[in-house]
Amino acid sequence: MALTIHTLDFGDIELETSFLVLGHECGRVRRVPVYGFLILGGEYPVLVDTGYRDNAIMETLGMRGHCYHENTVEQQLAKHGLRPGDIRYILHTHLHIDHAGNDDDFPMNTTVVINRREMEFSVSGIMYPQYPKPDILHLVERIYEPEAMRFLDLEITQAEEIIPGVWCEPAGAHTEGSMNVIVETAEGLACICGDVIYDFNDQIINHVRVNNYMEPQVTGNHAGSKRSEKGQIKRLLNNYTFLLPIHDRGAKVANGRVVGRLGMSCPGPITETLPDRHWFPA
Repeated sequence: MALTIHTLDFGDIELETSFLVLGHECGRVRRVPVYGFLILGGEYPVLVDTGYRDNAIMETLGMRGHCYHENTVEQQLAKHGLRPGDIRYILHTHLHIDHAGNDDDFPMNTTVVINRREMEFSVSGIMYPQYPKPDILHLVERIYEPEAMRFLDLEITQAEEIIPGVWCEPAGAHTEGSMNVIVETAEGLACICGDVIYDFNDQIINHVRVNNYMEPQVTGNHAGSKRSEKGQIKRLLNNYTFLLPIHDRGAKVANGRVVGRLGMSCPGPITETLPDRHWFPA
């Protein structure tokens, strides 16, 4: 049975646009989705990211959360006939406030999988308070429970398999320990790329405030260099058929360009086909 990826809607957050795209529309507030991804059709159900803990915790970053009953992990999994205890693995692209806030809803025999460098980075004080105390303390508790945590060493191994057809690789951008989740689908490789990409239109399709051909714009929220983030975005565009970020609808890619936008499943119907003229400055 082919692997499929289903988008889970964990609510929205309001934040400044320049947080998403460097220097773009400073002071303007935008509302963006927070997604998780459910991988089905394999040996076990696999979940990628768990959203944020509650609306109040987003205020610690000066943001406003919009998470309601229908956006809870339990309700989103129920749409697929699953409960938290049915999930074998939770994979975290990274551990920021809006990605790892509901791990304590899952039993200890659900294994949380993270890149070891991300765990180290989360307690380094860099990018604080994007790593809230209750989320990280829960993960520390999991370290001391048998099989409740699995650490990957992706900077050394480069790739590690989770189940057949699903593996993780170092993202090389956003946070020091971010990782991408790669899924073999019937129509090509899909990459769940966390926050390496925030906004396809303003970073890649129309790449605001960038003049050079096929040059992506960087985000306004990264721990590494701008050059590294640009390079990692280019690598994603040249290696995968589908790209699935956490805060924007997924995209289909060909020849280094975004050629279409996806709905709530991958593979799935293309909801918007883009003309060949994109990538050129307006």
